[in-house]
Amino acid sequence: MKHLYAILILFVITVSCKSEKSETPTEVEKELTIAEKIAAAHGFENWKNVTEVQFTFAVDRDTMKGNGRSWTWLPQKDSVSMSVGELNLQYSRTNIDNSSLNADRTFINDKYWAFVPFQLVWDTSATISYVSKATAPISKTEMDMITILYPSEGGYTPGDAYDIYFNEDYMIKEWTFRKGNSPEPSLSTTFENYKDFNGIKIAIDHKQEGDSWNLNFTNVSIKTK
Repeated sequence: MKHLYAILILFVITVSCKSEKSETPTEVEKELTIAEKIAAAHGFENWKNVTEVQFTFAVDRDTMKGNGRSWTWLPQKDSVSMSVGELNLQYSRTNIDNSSLNADRTFINDKYWAFVPFQLVWDTSATISYVSKATAPISKTEMDMITILYPSEGGYTPGDAYDIYFNEDYMIKEWTFRKGNSPEPSLSTTFENYKDFNGIKIAIDHKQEGDSWNLNFTNVSIKTK
C-alpha cells in the first residue's frame, strides 16, 4: 500500500511539473523599432549579402546635367573607389589620411542620400524621435514623421538634423535637412522613382519643390554573394 501511495505521489509531481512547463509563456518576438521598420521596408535584410555597390551621384539644375561622382564601394572590406572627371582615387575607410579625407567626406554625403533608410539603423550615436503626424514639405500631405538628430561632436556634420516623412508602408517619401538642428529647413526634397537592386530599394530621384532641381543616381549596381 505504501509502495502504491509513493507511486501516486510521484505521478502527481510529474504531471504538475509538466503542467508548469507547458504553461511557461513562449518567448515573445521583439517588436521592431520605427527605424528598423523603415530599414526593413527598403530591404535591409538583404544588406548582409551585399559585396559591391556602384552608383553615380549627380545634381541636375533646370536643363543643366550634373557631371556626377562615381563610386565603387566594397562594404564588407570597407574599400572605396572614386571617379570624378580625370581624378581617380581608391582608399580604405579603416585608414583615412590627408590624401583621402576630402574624398571620404564626399562619399559619406553621397552614400547617405542613397542609403538613408539604413543609416537610421547604422548610425547608433544618433537620436531618433517618436513618430508624429506632420505635413510633408513638398506634397503638403500629412504623413508620419521622425527626426534623426546627430551628436554635437564627432562625424563630418555634427549636430545636423533630418526630418523624415514616410507612408504606411514605411517607405520614405520626403525629407528635410536642417543644418546644425536649425529650426528652419536647409533643404527639402522628395524620395521618388524607387528601383529594386537585388532586394535593396533605392530612391533614384530627389526633387525640390518646383521640379527644376533633381539630385539623382545613375549607373546603380548592387552585387550580392
